[in-house]
Amino acid sequence: MVILRLAGLALVLVVSLLFAVFVGDQGPWYFAWVIGTVMIILISGAGAILFDAQTDDSAENEV
Repeated sequence: MVILRLAGLALVLVVSLLFAVFVGDQGPWYFAWVIGTVMIILISGAGAILFDAQTDDSAENEV
C-alpha cells in the first residue's frame, strides 16, 4: 500500500513538473488561479457546514 501511495505522489510530481515547463512564464498566474479556486470551494463548503449547523441549533431550540 505504501508503494502505491509513493507511486501516486511521484506521478503527481511528474505531472506538476511537466505543467510548469509547458506554461513557462505564466506559471505563477495559473498557480494563483488554481489555489484561489480551491480556497473559494473550501470556504464556501465551510460556510455551508456552519449554516447547516446553525439551522439545526435553531430548530432544536424552537421545539
